[in-house]
Amino acid sequence: MTEQDIAAAVEPTEVVEAEQEVDDPRDEADIAADYIEELLDICDLDGDIEIEERAGRVYLTVTDEGGALRVLAKPDTVSALQELTRIAVQAETGEFSRLILDLGGSRDARATELQRLVDTAVERIEAGSTTAALPPMSSYERKLVHDLVAEKGFHSESEGEGRDRHTVVTR
Repeated sequence: MTEQDIAAAVEPTEVVEAEQEVDDPRDEADIAADYIEELLDICDLDGDIEIEERAGRVYLTVTDEGGALRVLAKPDTVSALQELTRIAVQAETGEFSRLILDLGGSRDARATELQRLVDTAVERIEAGSTTAALPPMSSYERKLVHDLVAEKGFHSESEGEGRDRHTVVTR
């Protein structure tokens, strides 16, 4: 066997191994961005996709100038698309994805809504209630709520199971 034969035999194996490495968050982000880009093409919508990584989690933000993404920016729609995107990433990588999808500013709008819910809960407690329960929400949203509640100097805990899991605010 010549050196060229050995090199030819080794090279394809190395390439396959490199292609199978998908632990890099950028790979997860690229797969997710491709999936969302295809979805936008199918819907005949334009959008700019920005990828960011924070605390080991990929954030995919899709923006547009004309506001056409509003049709997809409803909270339930964004949650469903986020789940589908996570499934697409998992199918490609074999790994669970925790990516966060924001379409047309939907996450900022939801954060503002969560802030109002926390403010109302805190007002109820300051008015004499011992607890204030918020509606069920995703684990990501509950995390945001816990942070908002802590900023106000109050305590919160998650209660319930599955789709009924919600946050309860106390003094």
